[in-house]
Amino acid sequence: MHEDRTKDFLDFAGTRAAHLFRSACLLTGGDTHLAEDLVQETLGTMYVTWRRIATVGNPAGYAQTVLVRTFLSHRRRRSSGESPTAALPDVPAGHDGTDSDTALLRLTLLDALARLAPKDRAVVILRYWEDRSVEETADAMRVSSSAVRTRSVRALARLRDLLGDSLAERVPSP
Repeated sequence: MHEDRTKDFLDFAGTRAAHLFRSACLLTGGDTHLAEDLVQETLGTMYVTWRRIATVGNPAGYAQTVLVRTFLSHRRRRSSGESPTAALPDVPAGHDGTDSDTALLRLTLLDALARLAPKDRAVVILRYWEDRSVEETADAMRVSSSAVRTRSVRALARLRDLLGDSLAERVPSP
């Protein structure tokens, strides 16, 4: 029984870890080390209650919920007082429609996401990256649906302010 549960969990973790990591990277504003920690903590939490979760029917959705809640609780802890530098790492030179443009676009988006408040970032990731409904996002964040709608509007407005018209210039043409 225990071996079956462990095998099922390992199969689940193996297939979902990369997706959870991508979401965690977006939530953390590109901090890959913190993203790895969040994914590890999420999977650890899920393993403890795996028998109950496996019967729920949507362990992948539950994993995303646990990830967001883990991220938000991490931001509330005093130990998360580290602040990353405002300067981005080396930015690829050139603007020639190649992979460097795609990399520059990704860096620009990650920088803009990192400038959002943690709860606003979580709303944007859940609503537009994970394509969740307002109600699902509200449930994952333990807030009301109207709070999600308000945060969505404010976060998108803040992203528009941060990105301005420059984002359209950075999108590589097909």
